[in-house]
Amino acid sequence: MTDTPIGAARKWTITFSIMMVSVMQAFDASVTKVALPNMQGALSVSLEEMSWVVTSYLAANAIAIPASGWLTAVFGRRRFYLICTVIFTVSSFLSGIAPNLEFLVAMRILQGLGGGPIVPMAQAIMWEIFPVGQRRTAGGVWGVGIMLGPILRPTVGGWLIDELSWRWIFYINLPIGILAFFMVSAFLYDAPFHRRPQRVDVLGIVLMVVGFGGLQLTLDLGERWDWFDSGLITALAVIAACTLTGFVVRELTTAEPILNLTVFEDRNFAVGTIAMFLTGCGFNSSVLLVALYTQKILGYDAWTSGLTLAPGGLGTMLALMVSGRLVSRMDQRVMLAGGCLVQVFALWQMTHLTPTMDYWSLAGPRFIQGFSQGFIFVPLQALALATIPTERLSNSTAAYNMMRNIGGSVGVAVVATLLARRSQQHQVTLTSHVTAWNPEVTTRLREWTDHFLAHGADSFTASRRAMAMLYRETVTQAQILAYEDDLWLVLVAFALVLPLIPFMSRIRTEHARRGRQGPERPETVARDPGLPPPTH
Repeated sequence: MTDTPIGAARKWTITFSIMMVSVMQAFDASVTKVALPNMQGALSVSLEEMSWVVTSYLAANAIAIPASGWLTAVFGRRRFYLICTVIFTVSSFLSGIAPNLEFLVAMRILQGLGGGPIVPMAQAIMWEIFPVGQRRTAGGVWGVGIMLGPILRPTVGGWLIDELSWRWIFYINLPIGILAFFMVSAFLYDAPFHRRPQRVDVLGIVLMVVGFGGLQLTLDLGERWDWFDSGLITALAVIAACTLTGFVVRELTTAEPILNLTVFEDRNFAVGTIAMFLTGCGFNSSVLLVALYTQKILGYDAWTSGLTLAPGGLGTMLALMVSGRLVSRMDQRVMLAGGCLVQVFALWQMTHLTPTMDYWSLAGPRFIQGFSQGFIFVPLQALALATIPTERLSNSTAAYNMMRNIGGSVGVAVVATLLARRSQQHQVTLTSHVTAWNPEVTTRLREWTDHFLAHGADSFTASRRAMAMLYRETVTQAQILAYEDDLWLVLVAFALVLPLIPFMSRIRTEHARRGRQGPERPETVARDPGLPPPTH
C-alpha cells in the first residue's frame, strides 16, 4: 500500500500487466463459440448439451461482475487481481484437459468466476493510477490491447483449432497467465483508500448469485426452450425478478452493501450506464447477426466468417488511437453523438442484404462499425466515470460493466428470438404469393425445371426438384428479411443513445480548464486527485 505518486514507468508496466490478463480473458470468452463443433465431436455430445460450455461461463460472469468492487475491498486490489488471474489460468488449463462435458462445464464456471471481475478491476486500476490528463492516452492503449481479442479470435483461434486441437485455445492461456501473475505481483499495489468491510452481507450475496445467475440463464436459454411456454424458463424468470428486486432493496438499506447502488445518484453515471446498456445490446447482437448471416445464408466456414468480423476490431483499434487523444480536448458528448451516428450509418449499410453479396459488402460496414465503437466507448466511459470519487471507482466500474453485460445478454436474446419469429412471419407472407396464377412463380418453376431436365432428370423428377428449389428460395428470402428487421432494431438501439446525451455534463480536466480563456461555464470538472482543489 502506498500514498506516494508512482513513476511513469511503473504506471505503464501495471497497464501492460493488467492488459495481458484482460486480453487473455477477452480472447477465451469469444473463441469458445467458434470451437463448439470441434468440442461436440471430441466429447460425443449433442450441440444443445455443448452450448452449456458457453452458458455456464456467461452465468458465472454475470454473478462475479457485480461483486468485483466488494471483493476488491475484502481481499485488497493486488491480492484479488492475483486470485482472479490464478483462477482463470488454472481453470483454463483444466478446461483443456477435460475428459468429459461435465468436467468442462465445471471448469468453465470457474473461468467465468475468475474472468468476470478482470475488466471492471482493470478499468478501476487504470482510472486510479493515471491522473485525469493522462487517462486519454492510457485508456487508448489499454483499449487497443482489449481489441486484440476480437482480432485474434478468427486468426490465432481458428489456426489453433484447425491445426492442433480445440484444447489449445485453453492451453495458450497458461504461459500468458503465469507471466501476468508475476508481473502483477511485482508491480501492482493496494490502493490506500480501500477499506475492508466490517461484515459479510450473506443475504446480499445469496440474492445476487440467484438473481443474476437466474437472469443470465433465462436470457441464454429462453429462445432455445421457447421462452415462457417452458415451465423452467418461467420459473427462472420469476426467481430472477424476485431475487433481483430483493437484492436492490437489500443493497439500498444495508450499511455495507455488496454493490453500492447510491452511485447512481450521480447523473452522469446513471445516464452513462443506461447508454452503456443500449450500446451493449447493439454491439453484441450485431456481431451475432453478422456471424450467423455469413455462415447460414452466405455459406462461409467459421474461419471466413471470423475474417468478416475481424475488420471491426481493426477499426476500433485505429479509432482508439485517435479518440484517446481527443477525449480531453473536445466535448465528449459531441464525440459520443458522432460515434453513434456513424454506427447508425454502418448498420444502415448492413440492412441491404442479398444472398449473393460479396465479402466486402459486410466487411466494409464492419470496419466502419468498429471505428465508431472507439468514439462511443472512450467518451462514454469518460462521461460516466470521471465525476466518481476515486475511492468509489471499483464499485462504479462493477456497476458499469454489469449493465454492459446485461445489455449484451438482452440484445442477443432479443435478436435471436425475433430472428426465428420474423422468419416464420415473412415465410407465411411470401408463400401466400407463391401460386400457380403468379407469372413470376411460373417463370421460376419453368427455369428450374428446364435446368434439371438439361442435367438428365425425367420430367416428373425435374418438376419435383423445381418445386423444392422454389421453396428453398422462399425460405432463404424470408430469413434475409428477418435479418434486415433485426439490423434495423440494432440501429434503433444506437439511435436511442442520442436523446440521452444532453442529460450528461461535459467533463473538463484541470489542464484544459487552466488553459481555457474566458468566463467559467456550468460544466463538470474532473479534477486530478493529485492537484489541489480549485479556488473560486
